[in-house]
Amino acid sequence: MTSVTGDWLANAATQTIFSLLLDGGYQAYVVGGCVRNALLDAPVADVDFTTDAHPKQVMKLAQRAGLGVVPTGIEHGTVTIVSEKTAFEVTTYRKDVETDGRRAIVAFAATLTEDAHRRDFTMNALYADRDGQVIDPLGGLADINARQVRFIDCPHDRIREDYLRILRFFRFHAWFGDPAAGIDPEALAACAELAEGLDGLSKERIGMEMGKLLSASDPAPSVASMDKTGILGRLLPGATAGALAVLVHLEGQIGAAPDWVRRLACLGGSAHATSLRMSRANSRKLTQYLNLTGSTEKVHELAYRHGAPAAIDISLLRAALLGGAVPENLMSDAQTAASQKFPIKAADITTGEVGPDLGARLKHLEDEWIASRFTKDRAALLA
Repeated sequence: MTSVTGDWLANAATQTIFSLLLDGGYQAYVVGGCVRNALLDAPVADVDFTTDAHPKQVMKLAQRAGLGVVPTGIEHGTVTIVSEKTAFEVTTYRKDVETDGRRAIVAFAATLTEDAHRRDFTMNALYADRDGQVIDPLGGLADINARQVRFIDCPHDRIREDYLRILRFFRFHAWFGDPAAGIDPEALAACAELAEGLDGLSKERIGMEMGKLLSASDPAPSVASMDKTGILGRLLPGATAGALAVLVHLEGQIGAAPDWVRRLACLGGSAHATSLRMSRANSRKLTQYLNLTGSTEKVHELAYRHGAPAAIDISLLRAALLGGAVPENLMSDAQTAASQKFPIKAADITTGEVGPDLGARLKHLEDEWIASRFTKDRAALLA
């Protein structure tokens, strides 16, 4: 019998939710990502529950126990209970009645197996009781062990229920799949055949999924599959996956943490602003990277003008996209350059320039100072 363990399961907050439901005469299991991640020795963030109790019954139990409860998604069977200052989503067993590729009309189900059949991938249809014993109604354990991402039942049916599952498939393959084993061919074919459904998704949902995908340790094999099926170009016109594997390799060489905006810039393409909805900060960062990758500014100038992280990222992008090696001592040189302070102030200029002429004079001196790699001191610059 397979089981899972961890503080996330044994702690008082989680066990309180189990006791609440079980003592009330209902079934209670943790489900999905927490069970999957525990089996894969990955960090567990959110702990979600499923039960045969209906939402109003769950809320009544929580209120009687003095726990905070919020009907966050009650129309879909979900309420949020706060236990020991931790929020837990508790969802009634469900089955899909009708879907349009973006949202579903659901009905409450009577059994755990019915609930499992409405989920997306077999590795997400894993449940555990309060003691950690795993319930596997659809063969998810075998796929976990093989690091194989497979849709539940018919891939076409699962995708038509929610076209975002196309992107989730590639994201899950990047995070949990075995690159050596390859990507599931039946699922890949279904994603390619139904890719037109992506056109109806919001830019926010697409941007969020792309960010999660590109944040994986090595998303290159998954993105390459997206490229070959035409899905990448559909999302980002002109984007290609060719240089991403090189970038990931170079990141590993210098110990740079994954950064999804850096990797998005590596894919190239156009119309990012209209294809993906991003935060203003990330949008500015992406534009900066696309503009500066082809510039002639050296590492020390990039770091001084734009900060060390930007200089490091742009240097990695140049090496991946344009060829060549990453500059030696990139990390330390960028940090050093970014910390430099221009030694000249406007008051130091005594040759009579004012207004635009003074600004031009200061810029000329700053350029001269940067070109010297910050070695010229105040006296040398003013001489």
